[in-house]
Amino acid sequence: MEFEIFDLGQVGFGKAWRFQKDIFRIVQSDLFRHVLVLCRHDPVITVGRRNVNKNIKVPRKELRKKRISVYEIERGGDVTYHGPGQITAYPVFNLNYIKKDIHFFLRSLEGLAMDFFRGFGIKADRREGLTGVWVDNRKIASVGIAVRNWITFHGMSLNIKKTDLDNFSLIRPCGMDIQMTSLETQLKNELDIDKVNAAFKEKCREFWGGPWRGPR
Repeated sequence: MEFEIFDLGQVGFGKAWRFQKDIFRIVQSDLFRHVLVLCRHDPVITVGRRNVNKNIKVPRKELRKKRISVYEIERGGDVTYHGPGQITAYPVFNLNYIKKDIHFFLRSLEGLAMDFFRGFGIKADRREGLTGVWVDNRKIASVGIAVRNWITFHGMSLNIKKTDLDNFSLIRPCGMDIQMTSLETQLKNELDIDKVNAAFKEKCREFWGGPWRGPR
């Protein structure tokens, strides 16, 4: 499968969100069939369509002091945190050319993350009835998408640096009382996120670049 990659680097959520919408319109017009947008966000909390603000555990005033923005957005799911220590992937893919099945696509995103972490020797898996990727009982990747006219947007975030984990204590991630982990935490080693990002791009090309057989 052919797809374009745009890497925005570290960017505010609002700017990346607007860029996604521009890419969505381009895919909708069939100029590109599939585009993957990669970035790392300035600290931000996003609230999905369930709009459960009660899962933000601290007042907005405290978040402003910490320079953490809050956005209510159109993806599925509940509350999550994004920060510069994550890799965030937004696949704007036209499922009319792949398979018109949202669950298929969600499981594919999880499969990509699992393959990626296993490349570092980390056994990451799904948990029955839940979305995302886990190492034992700790979540290492979060998934939440939106779909319009069978074109996807939003996507997933992979926790790479351990420095971002403290900010998850400000929320109930995905509306649950769970612990988060990161690739650094699991490896007990500091990582260069730019090098990890480059490795993730290669994994995306490997995972989606050939015949796409579906979730792994």
